[in-house]
Amino acid sequence: MYKFLTERRLARLKSALLQRQFSLSVAIENIHDPHNVSAIFRTCDAVGVPKVNLIYNTEKLPKISKVTSASAFKWVSKQRFTSVEDCFNHYKKQGFKIYSSLLDENSISLYDIDLTEKSLIVFGNEHRGVSDEAVKLSDHTFYIPMRGMVQSLNVSVAAAVTLYEAQRQRLLKGMYDKTSLSKEEFENMLDEWANR
Repeated sequence: MYKFLTERRLARLKSALLQRQFSLSVAIENIHDPHNVSAIFRTCDAVGVPKVNLIYNTEKLPKISKVTSASAFKWVSKQRFTSVEDCFNHYKKQGFKIYSSLLDENSISLYDIDLTEKSLIVFGNEHRGVSDEAVKLSDHTFYIPMRGMVQSLNVSVAAAVTLYEAQRQRLLKGMYDKTSLSKEEFENMLDEWANR
């Protein structure tokens, strides 16, 4: 069936697919720097996030090169939305909690969020942050605790810190040990991956 794949390659595909976290997703809202978008995709692939949701209604989606994304763009699926509301409703219908990154007195610490639940994590534009609409429609906003004088991180760094915290929590719960896909879903997705 996978005649053109080496055993090693097939094992790697199976391992990565097995560890994909279909109850964890990311949305990026109007992030314009292609290097930031690429870095977020690389982190998503690294921690097993299967999909990035692209909300672009004030900025253009930047052109992503295979070099800067290290091919992560190939392994993480994408879904486009032209409004925050459409994206959030899509996930709320599936029982996801929505957490938007925002340094604000009403935000909760990243380390107080249970990221083993169905979670959509939202990151906003480099200068404006997440939109007022995203804040309003989120279940919670969160911040990453910082100890220095400068109270901000590059958006791709913030995404990495957040997603590695999600990975840590999920590892402790054994969520990377088994897939949430049915056998048929797993085989279908493996077929798709084998042809990429």
